[in-house]
Amino acid sequence: MNEADFKRLMETLLRESRETPWLEFKCNYAHPERIGEYVSALSNSAALHDRDEGYIVWGIEDRTRKSVGTTFDPNTAKIGGQPLLMHLAQNLVPAVQLEVFEGVVDGHRVVVVRVPAASTSPVAYKDERFIRIGESKTALQGRPEERTLFAKLDKTPFEMRSALSRLSESEVLPLLDYPAYFDLLKVPLPENRAAILEHLAADRLIRSEPDGWTITNLGALLFAKSLTRFDALSRKVVRVVVYKNDDRSEIVKQQAGDKGYAAGFIGLVRWISDQLPQNVHIGEALRREIKMYPDVAIRELVANALIHQDIAITGTGPLVEIFPHRIEITNPGRPLIDPKRFLDLPPISRNDKLASLMRRMDICEELGSGIDRVLTAIEIFQLPAPDFAVTDGNTRVTLFAHRSFAEMDKAERVRAAYQHAGLMYITQKRMTNESLRGRFGLPDEEYTKASAVIRDSLDAGVIVPDDPENKAPRHAKYVPFWAARPIAGVGATGGPS
Repeated sequence: MNEADFKRLMETLLRESRETPWLEFKCNYAHPERIGEYVSALSNSAALHDRDEGYIVWGIEDRTRKSVGTTFDPNTAKIGGQPLLMHLAQNLVPAVQLEVFEGVVDGHRVVVVRVPAASTSPVAYKDERFIRIGESKTALQGRPEERTLFAKLDKTPFEMRSALSRLSESEVLPLLDYPAYFDLLKVPLPENRAAILEHLAADRLIRSEPDGWTITNLGALLFAKSLTRFDALSRKVVRVVVYKNDDRSEIVKQQAGDKGYAAGFIGLVRWISDQLPQNVHIGEALRREIKMYPDVAIRELVANALIHQDIAITGTGPLVEIFPHRIEITNPGRPLIDPKRFLDLPPISRNDKLASLMRRMDICEELGSGIDRVLTAIEIFQLPAPDFAVTDGNTRVTLFAHRSFAEMDKAERVRAAYQHAGLMYITQKRMTNESLRGRFGLPDEEYTKASAVIRDSLDAGVIVPDDPENKAPRHAKYVPFWAARPIAGVGATGGPS
């Protein structure tokens, strides 16, 4: 938010004659535990009063509306040694994406936290929901406002909600890259506007309302000519950042894709691929560059980040970070299944309509076939095993540049063995010492190194013997923990903690 935007925001907030259920003024109040309660209360109250967001403002005197300034900084404040914003992210359910702005009013420093309105269910802080009644914060449970709030919250999926409404026919199409829609579906472009609108409406990218046409979030996210034209979605653009070193100390370049995900997908993947480092291969006669990462892995993981993100989390979108020796692909929201089970369990998407349409357009694979293609390509390139992790409420996949077996640590080897066992299992095969040597590129005489990795993986609980009764190590076969055979009288094997 620039200086002019901050000034306009403060002028709007200060026009309120007093605090409202969605607006709280503070001077230097900085009790961290209470801030979580205020965020819950403001988010719920904003939804109850049909507001898109609520605000906490530090540095303004409540009764007089005078600017007195503040020393409070939400970005550096801590609670119990943990950064305040991280603490709030972990304890607010559903997740709330707070935005912090800072500026000057009448010569004094003022800090504003923007709180998105509750969308799918009331927001709780540490399992308790709060509400603002007038200027007072109180528990929501048992109050008459609780029933009203639950009834008011939109049960419509985020994809089907309005991105922009009250548009005329002539205003809808210029906002969307509709030729890309027909190209990707391999359908001839209709010759008149009415037929185009009919097709887009059939896929629920737009809809006709009594007061005009509405572009849905689905339509804007997939086919916007510019996502910045849609205020609620402008932060959902895909950002790509390229770093000079393996830390984040120096950015070489960055780009934010402004097109809708489907319309801009090919260009996005191509741009990412162009930024990736290359391995130089010296052949007998030619020197040539070989891509460090397989194209299919980049394409599928970027598509997954778009499809499986929690698009209801405002203020953030998918992020691709490229380092000299790794690439991280992050999307907002925790996965709906355990990352350890990405390979074998069918994916569950929060955004079914978005996922379905992107599959019809061949942007991503059919259900359940994406991660196995990624892992297969990684094994062919003999790269370290990808790391699927959940960090700070986000889902992150990390691909690593080539490292020899000797350069991998124990955890990396175990992760590779687990993923290899899973990949073998879903293709009706079994992991053996021989297959694992092939995975790591080890010669036959180094079978003891593969044996050591198998022992470590058994100890970690990520693999189990395919036949628990077989006592001959030479012929032993292994499966991932989730494919264990129940032992008579014992029951199924549990997974790793």
